[in-house]
Amino acid sequence: MDDERGVRHQNGARRTALIVSTIADVAAGFLVLWILLFLLEANQANVFVEFVHGTADWLGWWAQDIFTMDTEGVRVVLNYGLPAAIYLLLGHGIAARINRAA
Repeated sequence: MDDERGVRHQNGARRTALIVSTIADVAAGFLVLWILLFLLEANQANVFVEFVHGTADWLGWWAQDIFTMDTEGVRVVLNYGLPAAIYLLLGHGIAARINRAA
């Protein structure tokens, strides 16, 4: 009976870790996608591009204008790339910690 509970706890922890890392990946994916769309000069009036930009703004609001470069492309890469990297590091770090604790 205790072995069964332990296995269920371990499986639950693995699922939780997978969810945490997946959320971090999706968040970073939106940020990186916006960087690519911006650098490739995608049509800003397109609904999809607007959605990605809005989502990236929402995810990276706390890092906006940390870097104020003259070159707009470099500014976008740094201001959206920093949150992407932090989300990946934190998300995967938390997931690894959850897996180790199980």
